[in-house]
Amino acid sequence: MRDSSARRTLSTRTSRTPLDAPHASAADVARVTPAASAPAASTPGKRKAVKHAARPSVVSALPPVPVLAGVAVLAVAVGGALASPTSPDEGATVADRGFAVASALTGDSAVARASLLADRRAVVSRDSRRDALEDAADADLLQQAEAQAKERNAALAAFAQQAEVQAKKIAANQWVLPLDSYRLTNTFGMAAGYYSSGYHTGLDFAAPSGTPIKAVANGTITETGYDGAYGNKTVLTLEDGTELWFCHQTAFAASVGQTVRAGEVIGYVGSTGNSFGPHLHLEVRPGAGDPVDPFQALAVNGVTP
Repeated sequence: MRDSSARRTLSTRTSRTPLDAPHASAADVARVTPAASAPAASTPGKRKAVKHAARPSVVSALPPVPVLAGVAVLAVAVGGALASPTSPDEGATVADRGFAVASALTGDSAVARASLLADRRAVVSRDSRRDALEDAADADLLQQAEAQAKERNAALAAFAQQAEVQAKKIAANQWVLPLDSYRLTNTFGMAAGYYSSGYHTGLDFAAPSGTPIKAVANGTITETGYDGAYGNKTVLTLEDGTELWFCHQTAFAASVGQTVRAGEVIGYVGSTGNSFGPHLHLEVRPGAGDPVDPFQALAVNGVTP
């Protein structure tokens, strides 16, 4: 056993020297390599030691540290070659080399364009779309309201103009009382046997004989003369066809066809016809038809007897 161990030690020492030398030749390697020998016989009666194979380590599977260092150096060298300028001027700027910094948002530069937003579509949320529809509806309602307000204002302006014209017309044709001083006696609708119709068809203004009688409204004299129970009668026809009868006059002051204005004298108080004393019998006949209450007609036209 000692001789075998000595031979292995000697063989190991002799084998390391040529291989570790920096200039070992193939002959030296062949000379020091021991020939394959038969396995030594085991000594009877002794247990042979069995050497188990060691499990492979994770660290041993990695490349050696020098290899990793070499790969890193090579990567740095390649990166430097790619980043180094092609021109011999090491101090040239990025702009001098023909490159420009690209925008971080759009990717545009002086050399090329690589926009990240080109293919993106506008994203409209449901809430924003609903808000847009509500805004559009509000705008339509506002326009309709403005149009209606304009139409209403135009209609009101037209009505105001018409009312102004009518007011001027009424003012120009304002009714007046037929006598300046009087006393009301018999009113419209009174029943009595001495009325030919059975009831009083007008309004009586008692006043001294000869009191001037004035035209109640603007119109045209269409009739003058004696008419039985009405005595001396003057008929004044208004623009709308209404007839005003002035009865029991003692004398006339206007002739047929004459146009008169409200307040002009057309006759004088008397007691002709069916009368019990000097007074003016006034009748109002719309459209030359049946008589209506003169008191109400005067009141409607702004005059209170």
